[in-house]
Amino acid sequence: MESVVLQNVSIGYIAKGHQRVVACGISGAIRSGELTCLLGRNGVGKSTLLRTLSAFQPVLSGEVLLATDSSQTPQYESLTALNDRQLSRIIGVVLTERPHVRNMTVEEMVSMGRAPYTDFWGRLTDEDQQVVDEAIRLTNIEPLRRRMMQTLSDGERQKVMIAKALAQQTPVILLDEPTAFLDFPSKVEMMQLLHRLATTEQKTIFLSTHDVELALQLSDCIWLMETDGLHVGTPKELALQGALSRFVEQDGIHFDTNTLTIHITR
Repeated sequence: MESVVLQNVSIGYIAKGHQRVVACGISGAIRSGELTCLLGRNGVGKSTLLRTLSAFQPVLSGEVLLATDSSQTPQYESLTALNDRQLSRIIGVVLTERPHVRNMTVEEMVSMGRAPYTDFWGRLTDEDQQVVDEAIRLTNIEPLRRRMMQTLSDGERQKVMIAKALAQQTPVILLDEPTAFLDFPSKVEMMQLLHRLATTEQKTIFLSTHDVELALQLSDCIWLMETDGLHVGTPKELALQGALSRFVEQDGIHFDTNTLTIHITR
């Protein structure tokens, strides 16, 4: 199911009444049950696109449509027509920045994901607690449950923030560079976790990354942002189109379209 649809979208910033367009003419659909990775060079607008989809900054033109149900013929609402509370039940966001929190346990942090559903005091019902427990189980952080947030490694902290997004029970989860600051085994584990969650929980997971080879091996779909437009397809499709070669290759770097691997010459 197409859960996020972009129609001729322009993204950028508004400052002192003036628009600065970063990218324009973006059209595409992000599907549920798939891990979609956003690739592109620095400065092309990946973070700006994610912030726009997260409603942290406005769409300059065009339209972003969100599926508001999961039926065979879903209903769509414009991103700009939904209020903060409605959006908090559709989109979960995991940012690159480390959360600056102290004196909070992992379980308490994950419980924050229930905020769109709790009362004014943030009290958890038995059902809320079950959702929190399930999010902790799905991300394999049960041994961390009683740990304080400031004692966690970067990889552990990222898993906690993903668990918080799962506890929010949104059909869409957007992540900005979730593998940043991680060592290679942790990067692989994180991408495997996100792919598994997309597949088994039928989530729409859309993330930006600079880890190109991991994205090519583990994603279901690639969004490749370039200055001349957006290329969307499976890793194999974009390889056969030559889009990945144009993106990756330069002096000393060769992209193998058959194996989807990158080779570096000395």
